[in-house]
Amino acid sequence: MTLPCSPAALPASFIAPLPETLRAAGLALATFFALALQVPAASAQPADKSAARQAAKPSSKPPAKPAERRKATATRADDAPDVVTYGRRDDVMAFADELAQRHGLDAAWVRQQLAQARYLPSVARLIMPPPAGTAKNWAAYRARFVEPTRINAGLRFWQQHEAALARAEAEYGVPAQIVVGIIGVETLYGRMTGNFRVLDALATLAFDFPTGRKDRTPFFRGELEELLRWCAGGTGCDPQSVRGSYAGAVGLPQFMPGSINRHAVDFDGDGRIDLQGSAVDAIGSVAHYLANHGWQRGMPTHYEVAVPADTTQRATLLAPDITPTFTPAQMADLGALLGEDAQRHDGPLALVELQNGEAAPSYVAGTANFYAVTRYNWSSYYALAVIDLGAAVNAARLAAR
Repeated sequence: MTLPCSPAALPASFIAPLPETLRAAGLALATFFALALQVPAASAQPADKSAARQAAKPSSKPPAKPAERRKATATRADDAPDVVTYGRRDDVMAFADELAQRHGLDAAWVRQQLAQARYLPSVARLIMPPPAGTAKNWAAYRARFVEPTRINAGLRFWQQHEAALARAEAEYGVPAQIVVGIIGVETLYGRMTGNFRVLDALATLAFDFPTGRKDRTPFFRGELEELLRWCAGGTGCDPQSVRGSYAGAVGLPQFMPGSINRHAVDFDGDGRIDLQGSAVDAIGSVAHYLANHGWQRGMPTHYEVAVPADTTQRATLLAPDITPTFTPAQMADLGALLGEDAQRHDGPLALVELQNGEAAPSYVAGTANFYAVTRYNWSSYYALAVIDLGAAVNAARLAAR
C-alpha cells in the first residue's frame, strides 16, 4: 500500500508509543538542532570578502511583485464553455428570452432554468463518433442485443404487460414484438435509462457542441426548447430533475423531449404521461410513434434476398440506401433474387446492406415498415437488432406456454 506523505495523515493507531529513553533522546537531539540553526556554520561564510560584500549588496532590480511571479492566465472568452453554470452567458439568456416570447412562457422562469444549466465535459466527449477506421460489424452489433439477458428480461416484460401490448397493437397496428424489441434495445426494459440531468446535457450540446463532427447545434437547441415547453405545460415535469441519456433522451423508450411533446400518450389513463415510471405509457407511446412515422398494419419489415453478382447492378440497388425505392419486379430485373412472399409484396423495397467487418456483408430487402423503425434511430443495424430481439422474445414466449 502507499503511505501518506505527511505524518499528520497517519491514523493515531499507526504510531506506536515510544519508550521513555528514546523519547528523551529525541528531545535532546531536537534541542541540539534548534540551537545549531540559530548560529551560521563557518563553512557557510563566503571565503572571499568581496564576494561576501557583493552578495550582501542590494539588487538594483526591484523584487517581482507576487502578481508578476504568477503564471499569466488567458482571458476567458465570453462564449467559452461555462464550467459552473450557463447563467453568465449573454447568448444563453438571449435564447431564453426568444424562447419565452415564441411560446408565451414566463421569461423569468425560462431564464431561471437555463441559468442553472451546467456544462458537462463528459457529454461533449460521449457525443463524438467512434474513432475513424472502426469497421461496422453487424454480427457483433446483433450479439450485443440478441442475447439471453435481454431475451429473458423481454419475456418477463411481455408477460407482465401483455394486456397493454395487445391493446397497443390493436389501436396502432404495431406488433407487440416490435414494441418489446425497441424498449429492450433502448434501455433493457428500464434498467438503463441514463442518469444525466437532461437540462445540462441539452444545454451543453445546444451551446457548446464539440468540434470534430457534424455540428448539430440547431437540433439540440430545438430539443432544449422542447424540454422547457414540456415542463411548462402543466405536466408536473421539473427541468432541474429530469434524468436521461447523455443526448437528452428520457425514460424506457428514450424519447427526446420533442418526441414526448409530439408522440407520447397517456396509455394507462392516469391523467399524465410518465415514460420513466409507467411501462404502459412507454408501450403506447412507442406504438404511437411508429404509427405516426408510417407503420403499415400487417406488413412485414423485411424479406430475405440474394444480391446480384454484377457490381453495377448491386450498386444501383444500394444507391437509395434504406429508402424503399424499387418494386419487386424492378429488383428482379436488376439481378436480385427474392422469395415468393417478397415477389408478391405490394409496395417498394430497399436493398439494405449490413457490413460484417472483414467477412461478407449481410443483406435484406427492407419494406416501408423497416424504414419506419429506422425513424426511431437512423440506422439499419439498429432496426434489424430491434426486429431480431423482438422475434427472439416472442419465440421464448411461445416456448414457455
